[in-house]
Amino acid sequence: MASFLQQTVKALKSSYPWTTTPLIVGAPMRIISGPALAVAISSAGGLGFIGPGAQPTDLEPALLEAKAMLSESSLPPPSPSGVLPIGVGFQTWAGDLTVASSAIKTCKPAAAWLFAPRHGQPELDTWTRALRAASPRTQIWIQVASVADALAAAHSAAPPDVLALQGADAGGHSLTQGAGLTTLVPEAFDALAAAGAGPAASLPLIAAGGILDGRGVGAALVLGASGAAMGTRFLGAREARIAAGYRRHVLTASDGGQSTVRTQLYNHLRGTMDWPAGFDARGLANRSWWDNVAGVPFERNRELHEEARKLGDAAWGPEGRMATYAGTGVGLVREVMGAGEIVGEVREGARRAVGGLKGGLEGV
Repeated sequence: MASFLQQTVKALKSSYPWTTTPLIVGAPMRIISGPALAVAISSAGGLGFIGPGAQPTDLEPALLEAKAMLSESSLPPPSPSGVLPIGVGFQTWAGDLTVASSAIKTCKPAAAWLFAPRHGQPELDTWTRALRAASPRTQIWIQVASVADALAAAHSAAPPDVLALQGADAGGHSLTQGAGLTTLVPEAFDALAAAGAGPAASLPLIAAGGILDGRGVGAALVLGASGAAMGTRFLGAREARIAAGYRRHVLTASDGGQSTVRTQLYNHLRGTMDWPAGFDARGLANRSWWDNVAGVPFERNRELHEEARKLGDAAWGPEGRMATYAGTGVGLVREVMGAGEIVGEVREGARRAVGGLKGGLEGV
């Protein structure tokens, strides 16, 4: 495994030369991961992703905004034929491939992260081909939450450049039925390695879901990942596009295995009824959730949700009604920091964790 890790880490470094090992990735949270957050993460030696936004047409303006920010950052500017040192994310079931391809062609981000197809791997293959045609140097990342989906992506007609393995502790949307990273990553690693030569055997794996600090990143590397993605931790980043009430709920939450729930309720309350089958989302329990458990009729719950929208930041919290998507590690988000500070702290923590583990076992 050590030689594979070295190989894939070198491959990632070659593809993203501004990054520092271990690779820390900012997950493409739909609205929260905007240009400022992505640029700050990449400027600190990570790889920041812009989320898909509220509408497909939000992407190109966000990329152009990021491009302007990059001209003032510490990152070297891309050459005329080069790529922007940030990525973009898509929920393919809700995306517009024509709009996405146009934005990718115009702005050439370093990576495109694909997630949540309605029609499985064939849909991801269609997106992969189209985005590669639009920008051949933009690498394709595919997010999966099962060994079967990892193998399907790796053996597909249009395999990705990177696989993001999302464990069940993740906040936001994922497969309803999933496994934690401690089993998902090593089983996927072994299954892909057993494929022998070819793309499946050399795909870098990025672990996501339940990683909040250097200890989590160190664990992901030991399990077989080549880097780690974080979403919930960056809810505490100053650059995140997040309501003050949402952030306050995150900062005051703890014991995420008990305080978060998996449900489609929060989607349905805001009128999003058409997520693909097999998906739900993890968020902090609030009054909407507890009323649902108590048997309050959905229509009444939705009326109360709409009334809460008018309350501003008071609409979030344990007694609020607006969704606060967060993973089970939410109790490790304790303060607001700059995204660059978070990347640096987590990276150094990972190095200490791995080094300390090695030192602690030697001679025992």
